[in-house]
Amino acid sequence: MKKETYAMYGDILREELLLAMGCTEPVAVAYAGAIARSVLDKPQSIRKCELYVSGNIIKNVKSVIVPNTDGMKGLETAVILGVIAGDETAGLQVISNVTALQREKTKQALRSCPVEVHTAPNDKIFYIEVRLTADGETSCTVIEDFHTHITRVEHNGVQQPLPHCGEAAQEAAETDRSHMTVEGILEYAETVDLEEVRFLLERQIQCNTAISEEGLKNSWGAQVGRTILKAENADVYTRAAAAAVAGSDARMSGCELPVGIVSGSGNQGMTASLPVIVYAKELGATQEKLLRAVLISDLITIHQKTGIGRLSAFCGATSAGIGAACGIAWLDGGDYEVIAHTIVNGLAILSGMVCDGAKPSCAAKIATAVRNGLLGYQMYRQGCQFYGGDGIVTKGVENTIANVGRLANRGMRSTDCEILNIMIGN
Repeated sequence: MKKETYAMYGDILREELLLAMGCTEPVAVAYAGAIARSVLDKPQSIRKCELYVSGNIIKNVKSVIVPNTDGMKGLETAVILGVIAGDETAGLQVISNVTALQREKTKQALRSCPVEVHTAPNDKIFYIEVRLTADGETSCTVIEDFHTHITRVEHNGVQQPLPHCGEAAQEAAETDRSHMTVEGILEYAETVDLEEVRFLLERQIQCNTAISEEGLKNSWGAQVGRTILKAENADVYTRAAAAAVAGSDARMSGCELPVGIVSGSGNQGMTASLPVIVYAKELGATQEKLLRAVLISDLITIHQKTGIGRLSAFCGATSAGIGAACGIAWLDGGDYEVIAHTIVNGLAILSGMVCDGAKPSCAAKIATAVRNGLLGYQMYRQGCQFYGGDGIVTKGVENTIANVGRLANRGMRSTDCEILNIMIGN
């Protein structure tokens, strides 16, 4: 593998495998609020907050519980929690260390500080702008394109230096992903010096396992993961799906444990990793095999999402469920041909499941995604497959992935608008 290609995959992993506490869209809103507050001279005198967000941010914040709020939801909650209690240096863990006193101050501020929510004055898919008015001063923070990409910070209308907040710091643009291929991902995963990425992968495994166990232990959300285990024979495939589902049960309902994310999404990070973790344990796989299998799942998820975009009407669990099936196929000894057909079969089965925002039913969609990804793999093991010309499937795995990107990024834009209209009652 060329040095620049090898470096590309490592850079992508370092950009993607971050930790987040809470659903990443409300957390990004809170992050913007914390940055805007941090440049004020008298933050205690804030008397007005204006929030300008794109439709997809509205969609993904509306119905999910914001952690550390005693069960509260919504854009107003997310931004005021960030303003009152957010740690602007912590990136997507901005609301991880909220005290009981800060919770009460957040509730008081929601009653006393008006929050005006507006649709963003542009056609950005991902856009968050927070404007604060305090006694004698103002501030503004803008996040665009992805969750930690701060593009503007102002104090009294004057541009301020952009913050570099540890792991949250990002370049002006992410690493170019256009050269990713399934073949390249497999080569990288099988040859990479694991010491270069071990910390990222082991952290993802540790955090996602912890929140999955919490989701199975306690009655979070609609308890989809617990229901699966009670209602069905708990074979390894069922347990693999239930593990990812239970993590989402907890996370969508305000669990305060961090999650290792993928493609800007905790649900995708859990879906890509937890089924592979469960399957590797069943096989008695070594730690090295587990890490390489999770790496394959993560990168194949990211590869599919590149053409789709961070946010869309296309449910990202689809990409991650197929990624997980590929990691499992690799643990079984599957080569490029097996994994390529797993992807194509999985995309043929499930492409089109819509995203109607973050909420408890995401857990059930994850169950569908993992199971259908595994169905795609099992079909190929039995000598069955879908062929070019079957709907959006075309010859070659890269071409089929590109078709799905086109469907989601271009074809489903009007669907995305209609979903939002339905959600907000227009």
